Amino acid sequence: MKIKDLGFDQWFENYSTEFLQEGCGFARISAVNRGSYLIMNESGEIPAELTGKLLYQIESSMDLPCVGDWVTAYNYNDDTAAIIHRVFPRKTFLRRKSAGENVDYQMIAANIDTAFIVQSCHFDFNPNRLDRYLIMAADGHVEPIVLLTKTDLIPQDELDQKLSIISSVSKVSVLALSSITGIGFDEFEQMLSPGRTYCLLGSSGVGKTTLINRLIGRETFHTKAVSGTGEGTHTTSRRQLIVLSQGAMLIDTPGMREVGIVGAGDGINVEFEEFAALSLHCRYANCSHKHEPGCAVQAAIKSGDLSEDRYSNYLKIKKESEFYEMSYLDKRKKDKAFGKFIKTVKKQMKD
Repeated sequence: MKIKDLGFDQWFENYSTEFLQEGCGFARISAVNRGSYLIMNESGEIPAELTGKLLYQIESSMDLPCVGDWVTAYNYNDDTAAIIHRVFPRKTFLRRKSAGENVDYQMIAANIDTAFIVQSCHFDFNPNRLDRYLIMAADGHVEPIVLLTKTDLIPQDELDQKLSIISSVSKVSVLALSSITGIGFDEFEQMLSPGRTYCLLGSSGVGKTTLINRLIGRETFHTKAVSGTGEGTHTTSRRQLIVLSQGAMLIDTPGMREVGIVGAGDGINVEFEEFAALSLHCRYANCSHKHEPGCAVQAAIKSGDLSEDRYSNYLKIKKESEFYEMSYLDKRKKDKAFGKFIKTVKKQMKD
């Protein structure tokens, strides 16, 4: 296998001269687990660690390697281990707000061509959460495709209703399938092209790991029995890149309970493009679309051309994104100020 088969295309080739170091080669991060890494290259997959210099240069969690990143690495011990020296720029990425109260970015994966956003047709179906995944994809310039799984658990008329809901709020491609009956699976396989990278996103138990096992043709990854509600239970514990037999690459991710949005203004505008279009006809250029006279968005809601639920979700996500972005920038300023203080103290102690 050559590195171009792992997605090292012309975009990364343009950086190769700048990132090449004597005795090193290029590799792709295939797994991250609590600060330990696996990298993949022509020789296979081996464990790797970061150099002290790279760790020192890292200013935020976003600078750390994530699954899908391309890196410059030095192999040692007969190519059974490696040291990572540099991380390539990211062509595309998927990120969210870190879980919990901490306001920071969490990288999900990098250099993704297509994100498969997986929602179950049963209890997991949630258009508002789907909006958040679509914003995540748009923010990182990743093509989204929605997979509606477990179609065998609902009647056809209910499935048609769910498909209609998605098409009414987004132009994203949607594929309905079932790992039990096999419906839609052939079409899913045809979407996967050699040398391209795909990522599975979704909540716990929506069937992501089951999809991978079906693609591989055997129970390579562990799944648990469905619960009494008909839903699966969470099994994936880390993000990892898998090379399929036909040459496509698939990144599995743990289920996400939270899909927080930080500073994704462009992504919000892409997903809620109807609001951006209507804003051009508002009386005021800085219209908040809440109470101003001559608001085209409010007029569309009153006429029924725009859903009240979608409007509420738009305002909620926009407010959240702006608030977390301000909090993040404030945190970064404090971190930098503290870092400068420590360096000053160390210098004074030497003097």
